[in-house]
Amino acid sequence: QVQLMESGGGLVQAGGSLRLSCVVSERTFSMDAIAWFRQAPGKEEEFVAGISRSGRSTNYADSAKGRFAISRNNARNTVYLQMNSLKPEDTAVYSCAARSPFYTGDYVPLKYNEYDYWGQGTQVTVSS
Repeated sequence: QVQLMESGGGLVQAGGSLRLSCVVSERTFSMDAIAWFRQAPGKEEEFVAGISRSGRSTNYADSAKGRFAISRNNARNTVYLQMNSLKPEDTAVYSCAARSPFYTGDYVPLKYNEYDYWGQGTQVTVSS
C-alpha cells in the first residue's frame, strides 16, 4: 500500500519562506506525476504545483509562479515544494498527491481526482 507523508508546514510571517516535503513509501517503482494541492476553509481543492516522473516538466498555478518551486528526488522517494515570499492568502492545508507509476508520458494532471494516492496534509499559516 502506497503512503505519502507531508512535513514542513508551520506559522510564518508574510514575506517568509517554508519548504514542504512529501515522502512516498513505494520503493519498487517511481511514481508518475506528483503534485501539491491546497485547501483553505470554505474553498475547494486548488492545484498549486506538479512535477513529472523525470522532473523535466513542471506546472504551477498562476498564484505560485515566481514564488514557489517544486522538485523531486526519486532515489530518496521525496518531493519538495519551496515556498518563498509567502502571503496571507497562501494559508491552507497543503497535501501531496501521486499518480500511479504505470502511467506513461509527461502529463501532469491538474485535478485532485486524477491522482491515486494522497497524504494527510500539513498546515501552512501566513500571518500579516
